[in-house]
Amino acid sequence: MIDAVGNPQSLLLLGGTSDIALATAEKYAAQRPLRIVLAARESERLDAAAERLRKTGSTVVTVPFDARQIDSHAEVIDKAFAEGDIDITLVAFGVQGDNEQGWTDVAAARELAEVNYVAPMTLGVRLAEKLRKQGHGHLVVMSSPAAERARRSNFVYGSSKAGLDTFFTGLTYALDGSGVKVTVVRPNYVHTKLTEGIKPAPMAQQPEQVADVIVDAVRKGKEQVWAPAQMRWVMTVLRHVPRVIFRRLPF
Repeated sequence: MIDAVGNPQSLLLLGGTSDIALATAEKYAAQRPLRIVLAARESERLDAAAERLRKTGSTVVTVPFDARQIDSHAEVIDKAFAEGDIDITLVAFGVQGDNEQGWTDVAAARELAEVNYVAPMTLGVRLAEKLRKQGHGHLVVMSSPAAERARRSNFVYGSSKAGLDTFFTGLTYALDGSGVKVTVVRPNYVHTKLTEGIKPAPMAQQPEQVADVIVDAVRKGKEQVWAPAQMRWVMTVLRHVPRVIFRRLPF
């Protein structure tokens, strides 16, 4: 169970090599050792992530997980919950992709849709079932400001995040009264492996800063948060910019 100050006893990281997910786990583990399940593709990176978190004194197990292998997801979730209840699940996997390739190449477009939307949605269905049965838990999902309005430079990525964002926002309503909470996190550009080679946007964040936002949101039971918080107001303005002007903005 999550205690009165928002600290869990157990974590499931779907996307267990994510810089943001690992930073979040370390924030929680600094309060007390945890039982942590890392779900990701088998690799040296996954081994290194597990070792990194074991140094916090936490018990860490790994579960092979490939977002595009939809038929394997039921087994992944069953293995993750095999040792007991999960207090916080962080859905932190995704691909950035190449926008120009994304709207001109079917395979590239399909990968973005499957990894960023289809896989999180189907996992969300399974996780909602598990968490409702245990009667408690918090589901944290990494979305993006790109989900709020399509831009020429990243509209394919944005479309996949828009689907994810809408589903998990709706899940906050569907799970109301079940004891299960959902938080949708919309971080601005974050310096991670996912964004390597991409020009940083204004108000760029470090993984540890986003982790602080996540920990605070779970503690306060927030359903939507932006990182940094100012992005909420930036996107409020951008959502209302007339289309003829918006399409001419330099991004």
